[in-house]
Amino acid sequence: MSRVINTDSSGKRRTQLMRTAAEILRRLSQKTEIDAEAKDMVAALVFIFREIEEGIETSAAAWEKRDYWMKAEELRQRWMWPGTFADQLQELVLSNDWASLPQMMVKLLPHFNDIKVTKMTRSEADWRGSHARLLAERPPAR
Repeated sequence: MSRVINTDSSGKRRTQLMRTAAEILRRLSQKTEIDAEAKDMVAALVFIFREIEEGIETSAAAWEKRDYWMKAEELRQRWMWPGTFADQLQELVLSNDWASLPQMMVKLLPHFNDIKVTKMTRSEADWRGSHARLLAERPPAR
């Protein structure tokens, strides 16, 4: 019996998500005002960073299963930032604090230095409706 190879690994998915986030950040940096599309883009970043964080846990669990504890912990430490930024961006969206978006983008950009975006390959459909979806997650006010 031959070995089964998973071609859709969490590392591959993480690379795709990072590329998508890099393109969104590039497009956001070109915007002159916060319109509905910009809000969708920021909300999409929240979902992307959450998915990256979940993938890190999946990868770390796989390393731990093989008794590579140090490697798993190193992975978690290196990729601690997506969860933090997901929470911060979510708070920004939910509180309508769009004035702090430029500072947040400045903090985010160093994590995308190694991703060169020469051609935009992601479509608007990738983030369309994300703002409404994120707002729908908010528990109702009492």
